[in-house]
Amino acid sequence: QPDAEAELGEPVHGLALDENQSSQFRPLPASRNATSDEAGKREPGPARQRINWTDRIVPYGGRFSRCGGLPACGLVRFIDPLTPAAGEPVLTKTSINAFTTTSLQQILVSRGIGELAICGIRTEQCCETTARIASDLGYRVTFVVDATATHPIRHPDAPTGLSVPELLSHPMTLPASSVIERVVYVLAGRFATITTIDEYTNRDIVTRS
Repeated sequence: QPDAEAELGEPVHGLALDENQSSQFRPLPASRNATSDEAGKREPGPARQRINWTDRIVPYGGRFSRCGGLPACGLVRFIDPLTPAAGEPVLTKTSINAFTTTSLQQILVSRGIGELAICGIRTEQCCETTARIASDLGYRVTFVVDATATHPIRHPDAPTGLSVPELLSHPMTLPASSVIERVVYVLAGRFATITTIDEYTNRDIVTRS
């Protein structure tokens, strides 16, 4: 249930993290828990229609050495149908979380935002770290878990040179479903309220005009 302040009209701010073509560049398949692309194809529910504004936050880093960084790869572009609407804020970040290298905090404060709903890619990286920092900064955080996606994670001690099928079947590889499960364990009740797309879009959110 929304708390009293939300019912009185405090705006809710949605953060969509790293929803760009770079997520398809990695060799490991994303979790089918629910990709952000699938979430974007759903019909907007009452809550989504009434959230007053949303930031899209994309990475601009040099981690993709094969082509000199994400911009050179041509991968810093939005996945259809998640292209921002005209006038929708877009921030560019060079850190894992959405706060450290952007003006997000100043924007939120200037607009009186006290609650954040987080979705995007990857569950345990950009989404989780943003949720933790947002909680530390005093925001009420809702983590929409099935609107996030991630990849399986290889164990640091796994043999090198494994093919993708070998890596996926290796007993030391952490499946994407387990990654997401562990994120839920560490965030729930500490840093965020865990919810689903259906639960979130059906909640009664009142925002300021």
